Amino acid sequence: MAKRPPTHILGLGLAVMALCTLTACGLPRSGPTKSEVLDSSVAQAGSTYVIEATQSVAAASNFTPALGFGSSFRSSGTIGSDTIRAGDTLGLTIWENVDQPLLGTGTASPLNTIQVDGEGFIFVPYAGRLRASGLTPEELRQTITAELQNQTPDPQVLVVRQAGDGATVSVSGSVSAQGVYPIERPTRRLSSMLARAGGLTIESDIAQVTILRGDQRGKIWFNSLFEDPANDVALRGGDRILVEADRRAYTALGATGAQTRINFNSQELTAMEALAQVGGLSSQVADPTGIFILRNEPETIARAVTGDPTVVGEQQVAYIFDLTSGQGLFVAREFTIRDGDTVYVTEAPYAQFNKALSAFFGSLTTVASAQTIAN
Repeated sequence: MAKRPPTHILGLGLAVMALCTLTACGLPRSGPTKSEVLDSSVAQAGSTYVIEATQSVAAASNFTPALGFGSSFRSSGTIGSDTIRAGDTLGLTIWENVDQPLLGTGTASPLNTIQVDGEGFIFVPYAGRLRASGLTPEELRQTITAELQNQTPDPQVLVVRQAGDGATVSVSGSVSAQGVYPIERPTRRLSSMLARAGGLTIESDIAQVTILRGDQRGKIWFNSLFEDPANDVALRGGDRILVEADRRAYTALGATGAQTRINFNSQELTAMEALAQVGGLSSQVADPTGIFILRNEPETIARAVTGDPTVVGEQQVAYIFDLTSGQGLFVAREFTIRDGDTVYVTEAPYAQFNKALSAFFGSLTTVASAQTIAN
């Protein structure tokens, strides 16, 4: 007759069987393991390119859409502080050296409220409809004088540019005083107009400034106003200026300190900085050899990082990092995070076993407590 194994050996065997059953049944976890992600790769007949992050890969994938104003914005000259524009109100006074003047009963004929119409013209009796928009008061004075000389000898004309609503811009968003402001001599450029609106109410590192001019749009980082003087463009009447915080964000999932959507806190963000921003890796369960950056790469970059010139169209790419090596640490410092990326940290293989142990022995403790109460 065969000898039965000791009771403690049988108990250990039963415990191992129970742990294997718990693991197979699927304990709670934060997502796929490293091996499961690798199984979804193109090399395994999947749909995702899984690429080891190296310094050359980091350089090839480093693509950030540049912000800046186009040539139409940069080439616009400043508007003269006394230039007449549509919507302005003018005051005219005309002196005639005759006994019977054309425009009044005395030698001086004031015309105090002449408004420049939407097409930029004004009407002056006996001179007709004249273009005023784009001229200075002196240029308009000469034009009116030339037209009236055929009607009355040696007319003397005075043109005064009064307050009007033609030369204004709107400033909105993250500034201290949103509103509509006139383009005046001190506020003819973007930086001075933003100062006129009270400056920013957000950090300058993440502030973006957009100008809408008709059907044209230009956007820059606020700090680039001072880094490149060409970005301090001249304003035009009707410009709309919007100041807002950077809207780029990435998602952190898996064994990290936080699983959430995170806004960028600087103009450029590396993989290492992104991990630090969410509290780093969870030291209890994270697998430092299985950190992934997931994104959809455009065709040109997909070809560069995969080394496959036949790739067509946008591709799913998962970059894998190994932070257990010095090389991996430096690559993570150089790899640039882009808007919409997902940073996923896998769980270490032992994490599931630890969960199974906890679940099994926790359940045994619960049963023993229940038996104690029953007895």
